[in-house]
Amino acid sequence: MTDKARPPRIPYREKPDYTKPLLEVPDETRKRMRGRLVLLYGEKTADEYLPQLERILKVHYAHKPDELIEQDRDFNPAARFTEKDIIMITYGDLLRGKQHSPLASLAYFLKRPLKDVVNTIHILPFFPYSSDRGFSITDFRSVDPKLGTWDDIREIGSEFKLLFDGVLNHASAESLGFQEFLNGHPRYRDVVIHYRSPDDLPPDQRLLIRRPRTSDILTRFDSINGPLYVWTTFSPDQVDLNYRNPLVLLFIIDVLLMYVRRGADIIRLDAVTYLWRELGTDCASLEQTHEIIKLFRDALDVAAPGVALLTETNVPHEENISYFGNGHDEAQMVYNFALPPLVLHTFYRENCAALSQWAVHLAYPSMTTTYFNMLDTHDGVGLQGVKNILSREEIDAIIERAVSHNAFVSYKTGPDGKDEPYEINTTWWGALNRRDSGEAPILQVKRFVASRSISLALKGVPGIYFHGMLDTENDPEVVKKTGSRRDINRTVIDEEYLDRAVSDPDSRLSLIQQLLRKLAEIRISYRAFHPNGGQNILMISTAVFSVLRVSPDGDERLLTLTNVAGQETLVEVALSELGSDAGVWGDLISGQAHEVRDNVLSLRLEPYDVAWLKPLP
Repeated sequence: MTDKARPPRIPYREKPDYTKPLLEVPDETRKRMRGRLVLLYGEKTADEYLPQLERILKVHYAHKPDELIEQDRDFNPAARFTEKDIIMITYGDLLRGKQHSPLASLAYFLKRPLKDVVNTIHILPFFPYSSDRGFSITDFRSVDPKLGTWDDIREIGSEFKLLFDGVLNHASAESLGFQEFLNGHPRYRDVVIHYRSPDDLPPDQRLLIRRPRTSDILTRFDSINGPLYVWTTFSPDQVDLNYRNPLVLLFIIDVLLMYVRRGADIIRLDAVTYLWRELGTDCASLEQTHEIIKLFRDALDVAAPGVALLTETNVPHEENISYFGNGHDEAQMVYNFALPPLVLHTFYRENCAALSQWAVHLAYPSMTTTYFNMLDTHDGVGLQGVKNILSREEIDAIIERAVSHNAFVSYKTGPDGKDEPYEINTTWWGALNRRDSGEAPILQVKRFVASRSISLALKGVPGIYFHGMLDTENDPEVVKKTGSRRDINRTVIDEEYLDRAVSDPDSRLSLIQQLLRKLAEIRISYRAFHPNGGQNILMISTAVFSVLRVSPDGDERLLTLTNVAGQETLVEVALSELGSDAGVWGDLISGQAHEVRDNVLSLRLEPYDVAWLKPLP
């Protein structure tokens, strides 16, 4: 089943219909958008470009059929996310199948084992690109023909909600716009940030710049006007777009609205931390960057209110959640980047104290915002989210343990000019389990599933990367072959192998799928897991991560318990902490009932057991 709360997708018209009334931008929205343009560009430029922004919004609106206009009019932002939302993250070609294109194979695969538990698919950049596995885009408006077509995307969107990448910090050095910049075309003169000499960006300023890489910030390119030095935050093939040029901003807004017309329900703002550069600052998370995101939000609220923004900001937790804005004016969803390293820390130490103390303070600024609770991504496990939560020694211990599991580490340049760890490149299975540990396979499977249960139980929307639902081990040979550390978590899987492994009742993968599926089915069936529901972290044991979830209307509560240790643990919870006088609690996973004695609910959890308990009549 697909999400019953989700109305059927109403497709946009391929061409605008100008016989219908045009979009009327509310005066309050127009005033707000003008204010943002004034902050970015000043009064004169704001008044020059505001009509162009309105034109883009009106063109988008003219593609809407009447049914979609009516649906958007009735849209309730507080009901955007529900307990039925589970997002799968994947590249368009991680699955090798028999269909006519990789995207068609993905569509075929999704309709079998996942259709009734996952309702949203994040297809990582599927546009033509020159490097960085899709994140160095040469054409923002096309589907990479090696992956498939827009029809393939539409086919997936007929069954699932879709999450698209807005790769808006940079473009490929091979993109048409940048090539025209090198050719001296006047329209593209300021499309990127560039200098005549590398000395124009002095060493003291370079030390201030915060970025997730160790390569040189400037890359030399030969142009019709001689050598130019272009700002490249991520790699020499990824030239940073210049948002001081209002035409760049309008181009990106136009592209984002095109993605909406192609089926995007959520747009992930990739690397959005670094959008604006201001010399004399660290050029990260600046006021202007937040103002640009708010302008994106203004545009979508008036032209496509059903579409949400997700910010990808791998930065310390407090800075990360600043992208919620005031809860109504910026991103509706942010990556919960502190969660993955905290979960690794928890299972490595078999102690959930740090995770529990952090989770106690998890909150939203409004009922229209939520967290994206992923444990791993296509890059691995970022470390910036816990910089001010765990000590440097604790972070180093996570790294050391992961590296002993054949993981790799990627670095960034720190404020002292020295390299510091930025992310761990690993599969999730590989991070938790060593191939040569001698442990029983069932114990490793239980540890793996127990870790995943935490993202399913916590307040927010859970996400799971394609390899994060498989027993994909760390393979250093892949990295040696390609030279890219991140490729350790991007192996292409043969569909026939996957089918055989899942069908074999004795395989690790078969057991993983059974256990994860059970958890997911329970998750989407109970409103206690609604993102806007209540959450109480119970500090009952350092070995058991304990979360009491309560539905938004308060009529349903579930106690989730995860044994993070490799030993049996006795759990005792006072009935007063559960807000219920029920004398019996039933485990939704095992079916076992547990009686309350002397106002205490007690049960024993085997190593890495997960119990989700519901009060019984």
